[in-house]
Amino acid sequence: MSFNVKDIRHKKIEAPALNVVLYQPEIPSNTGNIARLCGAAELRLHLVHPLGFRVDDKHLKRAGLDYWPEVDVVHHEDFGVFLRCLKEDGTRQLIAFSKYASLDYAKARVNYGDYLLFGRETTGLPKEIRTSFPCYRVPIWGMVRSLNLSSTVGIVTYHYLHQMGMF
Repeated sequence: MSFNVKDIRHKKIEAPALNVVLYQPEIPSNTGNIARLCGAAELRLHLVHPLGFRVDDKHLKRAGLDYWPEVDVVHHEDFGVFLRCLKEDGTRQLIAFSKYASLDYAKARVNYGDYLLFGRETTGLPKEIRTSFPCYRVPIWGMVRSLNLSSTVGIVTYHYLHQMGMF
């Protein structure tokens, strides 16, 4: 039996507390873990193509387990198409995250419905995107290059959900 995320009837969330945007993700298990987080917290997941894997990838299925129908997922052909979608959403802001940012994520003012943008696992967000939108980082004190993408998404989204009084 073949598996394709696009073929699944996904949950549609009327007004998600946050929108998680993955810019050209490369590793299917990270995307699957983030999808599971989005399903658990009832957040909308936006996947900006091109992706570094096929959406019928067995690893993507394994990482999302049987939760894919619980995930409100939107595919965007490219970043320009995503930006047009964002513009149609009106007053929502796009907040980017990068290890190159100087401000800590806890300093961001995030509102209900905002979009949180995360870059590729290997190269992050392009500089032109990082400099075009408010950009924040998760601090790292140890001698490691970066945090795993799915860990970063979890840290940031649950912090903002708590800040909004969701729990």
